[in-house]
Amino acid sequence: MPRFTKSNNPLLRDKTFETLDRELIVDASQQSTVAGAVNKTLILFGILLGTTLLSYQMPSNAFLYTGAIGGLVVFFIVMFKPHTAPILGPVYAGLEGLFVGTISFIYASAFEGIVFQAILLTFGTLLSMLVLYKSGLIKITEKFRSIVMMATGAIFLVYIASFLGSFIGFNVPFLHDSGPIGIGISVVIIGVAALNLLLDFDLFERVEKEQAPKYMEWFCGMALMVTLVWLYIEFLRLLSKLKE
Repeated sequence: MPRFTKSNNPLLRDKTFETLDRELIVDASQQSTVAGAVNKTLILFGILLGTTLLSYQMPSNAFLYTGAIGGLVVFFIVMFKPHTAPILGPVYAGLEGLFVGTISFIYASAFEGIVFQAILLTFGTLLSMLVLYKSGLIKITEKFRSIVMMATGAIFLVYIASFLGSFIGFNVPFLHDSGPIGIGISVVIIGVAALNLLLDFDLFERVEKEQAPKYMEWFCGMALMVTLVWLYIEFLRLLSKLKE
């Protein structure tokens, strides 16, 4: 089973709002809105779906590594330069689709029905967290945001260590095991990914409230896509552990 998955979403850092090109805003039509961010998200997922289907039908290591490494490079460029999101967001979506499609094929070849199950769990989690967010049962405070981002960052570092360690024969203990501890770790990671969805929803509303430039709509769509792809991959990993 593949051992490398991107698992961080620092696109949500507060510094992003401190570096916005507010001078680009002339009137309300150039400001981000929730509706605009939703539309950009749908466009990005359309691109993602297209390249996912392509790579699923024609899986290859070239697609796998091009998608993973290329997507990671684009991800960090957008993280530090949000104004590039309208151009690089679609590029990222296309690259990520190559990665997701190939990974899905690998898991589907080993476990029948696992991809469909992971998709259902991913969108089920999305809807559940959206209900929790809209109901106000979970408040997105600065403390909550900091805790979730620290946990996300820690997971990201663990996966980076696992990926680099694979070249020298080092494995992070229990991370890839299918025993009770390994399953428990996957459940915790999925929980953190789900909490990131709350930060994504909050980001959609914050960019409108902050009257952010229009390019932040693409930024929001990319942030949500990063989280959902992460969540989907983690569900694949968990289901594979349960089926072994």
